[in-house]
Parts: sequence; C-alpha cells; structure tokens
Amino acid sequence: MKLSLQQFNKLSPAEATSYLLTCCTSTQWAQSLVNKRPFGDIQTLLTQSDEAWLQAQTDETNLLQAFDGHPQIGNVDSLKEKYRNTQDSAAHEQSGANDAEDSVIAALAQGNQDYLNKFGFIFIVFATGKSAQQMLDLLLARLPNNRETELVNAATEQNKITRLRLQKLLSDA
Repeated sequence: MKLSLQQFNKLSPAEATSYLLTCCTSTQWAQSLVNKRPFGDIQTLLTQSDEAWLQAQTDETNLLQAFDGHPQIGNVDSLKEKYRNTQDSAAHEQSGANDAEDSVIAALAQGNQDYLNKFGFIFIVFATGKSAQQMLDLLLARLPNNRETELVNAATEQNKITRLRLQKLLSDA
C-alpha cells in the first residue's frame, strides 16, 4: 500500500513503525524515524532516514537485524526465476538479466552460501538494474574482505535499498 507523506505523518507511532519495518527491519532505525515526524517533504524524510541509519549502525545488532529482513539468495531455482522471468520489468532492469547462464546462477548461489558462512550474515547489495553476472562479480570482489569491512559495505548497500523502499512506500516520492 502506498501512502502520501501527509498520511504517513498522521499514523500512530505503532502504525508508522510497522510501515517503516517493511523498508528496513532495524527497529532502532524505524523508531528513530517515527520520532522525527512530521516530515515536510520526502527529501527531509530521506535525510532523516540516512541519519537514523548512521546511528543504528553503531550497534552491530541493529545491522544484523536489518540484514535478516532480506531473503537469502541461495536457492538455484529461485535465482533462475529472479534472473530469467523479467518480461514485465522495465528495460533498464532487464539489462543482461535474461541471459543469465546456469553456471552463473549456480556460482551466485554458492557464493552467497560462502559469504554467509564466512561473515555470519547474508550478502547485501543494491540489486536494482544489476544482472546475475554483475551480482556475482560484486559478491566475489567482496568475499575476500574482513568482517568489519563487510559490515560497512552491507550497511551502505542496506541504506540504498531502504531509501528506494521508502520512495516506493510514499506515493508522493
């Protein structure tokens, strides 16, 4: 369901939190943003979201809570569906996705499992517009990192995802 910013500002704290948790599952982030209402415009909300996310990042528990809100990409069949069934997507989102080979899909599934095993959380990346091969390349480039670096990388990607989800939630965004 889409809301106008005005509608969002008028929600009860519990309702507003519930909507925000569909964008990012860090309760600290959501509660912080709810407490900053009302917002005069979408850009202010996004700026406040960025600030709330910076605060939430100071505690690894908040990061992991947000990361847990994403489905793990580890099932080969679901990866094939994600990258092959793109007929209804916008043209820029399809770029290269239709051509994902089984070997790329299998490598992406294995890479995601390797990432989870190494870091203890799933691979987080802003995937909009990326092909399976681009996702695999990003995953493989980040896999040699240490856990601290990956917490920062995943947090940065999480914020990009959250901003997009906020814009999709609000009809006047």
